[in-house]
Amino acid sequence: MACSEKNISYGSKVEQVSIARVDSMPDMPGSYKMLDWEAKAKAFDSFVFDWNNKSEAGSMIWLDDNRRNIDQPTFGLYTAVKDVRQGKNANNGEFHESLNSLAALLGAGLVGIDKTNQDGYNYVKMVQNYFNKDNGWNIVMNNTTPEVGMLGGGYGRDWWYDVFPNALYYAVCDVFPDVDGAEQIQRSIAEQFVKADSVLAGNYDYSYFDYARMRGMVNHIPLQQDAAGGHAYVLLCAYNKFGDPRYLAHAKSATEALLSQKESRFYEILLPLGVYAAAYLNAAEGTNYDVQKLLDWTFDGCKNPEGRNGWGIIVGKWGDYEVNGLQGSIIDGGGYAFLMNSIKPAWPFVSMVKYEPQYAKAVGKWMLNNANACRLFFPMEIDDEHQWDPEMKSITNDNISYEGLRRVDDYGKVSLKGKTPVALGDGPKWAKGNPPASMFSVYSSSPMGIFGAIIKETNVEGILQLNCNATDFYAERHYPVYLYYNPHKESKSVKYPAKGIVDLFDIISKEYVAKNVSSDGTFEMPAGDARIIVELPAGTRLTTDNNKVVADGKYTIAYK
Repeated sequence: MACSEKNISYGSKVEQVSIARVDSMPDMPGSYKMLDWEAKAKAFDSFVFDWNNKSEAGSMIWLDDNRRNIDQPTFGLYTAVKDVRQGKNANNGEFHESLNSLAALLGAGLVGIDKTNQDGYNYVKMVQNYFNKDNGWNIVMNNTTPEVGMLGGGYGRDWWYDVFPNALYYAVCDVFPDVDGAEQIQRSIAEQFVKADSVLAGNYDYSYFDYARMRGMVNHIPLQQDAAGGHAYVLLCAYNKFGDPRYLAHAKSATEALLSQKESRFYEILLPLGVYAAAYLNAAEGTNYDVQKLLDWTFDGCKNPEGRNGWGIIVGKWGDYEVNGLQGSIIDGGGYAFLMNSIKPAWPFVSMVKYEPQYAKAVGKWMLNNANACRLFFPMEIDDEHQWDPEMKSITNDNISYEGLRRVDDYGKVSLKGKTPVALGDGPKWAKGNPPASMFSVYSSSPMGIFGAIIKETNVEGILQLNCNATDFYAERHYPVYLYYNPHKESKSVKYPAKGIVDLFDIISKEYVAKNVSSDGTFEMPAGDARIIVELPAGTRLTTDNNKVVADGKYTIAYK
């Protein structure tokens, strides 16, 4: 390093801000085991998209040639193993869910599997049948037709089921760009969301929204004010893709509607997407949204009996098992966590720290605990005496998880009395005749590729390399960016697997942690702290501009 360069200041260190519920989690899980999530996601794809699966589970996929919405065949995936509602011979072959299919495509794409050309199918084109134009909604929905909508997985009656498929679809289109017909669908979604946000005018006090008649609706389920977070996220993606200022304006107004709530109305997954939208807008558009409030609402959960009371982030031990960081109900039966819900928040939260780096330590600590505990949903990773159907676990080929992890069994199985926790699922409750095997959830396992793309272990146990770009869809990603959190009480030397000769800049400490690093390079991780490392081509020139750090005079790498 040149002498003059030693004295360059790139700004003050970003002081870390706590998330109270994360503070209650251990720095390092007491029983640590990190799955190879990338390998697991790839194995899941091979198992579930095998048209000739000869296992006891049977084929998880079938062809749906009803040609709803678009004149092409599509495919269905079982929501759960041996679900009697599904398959080519049940309900005209039309009961399948986009939340499952889209998550499976997204997860596969994130770990490098080309779903536009696999076994002779363009699966990314085929999922366009979920774009519901036949009913006039003109958005991506969870089913292809209302005729199967009441069989499970809301259809026009449960707002998150109507909004989240559109966030998934936008994400899939970022991973698999330039698929014929996709942009028209993305445009339609954005236009419908603009109209909806305009009609709602800041009041999201509804159970769902009728996107054909453009009116908010109330039914038997709680109001879902956090749908504003879903609108904000999708419209922000649309703005970054298309550049239409109306999309930015409504991303902001939806974010403001979310923040206008007096308390947490966390319902499923849309609030975390709203956290990302607020953080990104603060950094890129100069807004001053209260990200801390939204994070606290997510982690502490909804506490109003009129909302989805108890829905938040779980903390603690159930028996001998640590369940810190899992997402689901904090109070149902003493706690009920879900794998899908535990994986999905990693999508917005890990990328969010690029824009609000003061939460790097909290997010890193949560991710370590959460990913560690997520292994417990898999029947090969939890003791037989703590799962509902150990006799059938081989049916999953270790690729499909239980849907949930309950503090205590709610089916009344005698052998599970007094056991905590219990891996199980709601499948047998969904339909008469659904077997215990339906506790094994394809739907819950399908987003594993999100973890697979984000999480890599390092040479130091407990220090993960978390890819902040992997799910930062439609944002500028000029350089690799990784979050590291050190759970240990002493500093650690972490190996950095550079593919060329690079410089490593930490946007938290605002300093280089290593220069001219090659494949065997290392950097120091301070005890109990976090870094957000930007990998720069060696010799990249950094300057500061209004508290921002800019690379090569054009790419902002640090916003604070």
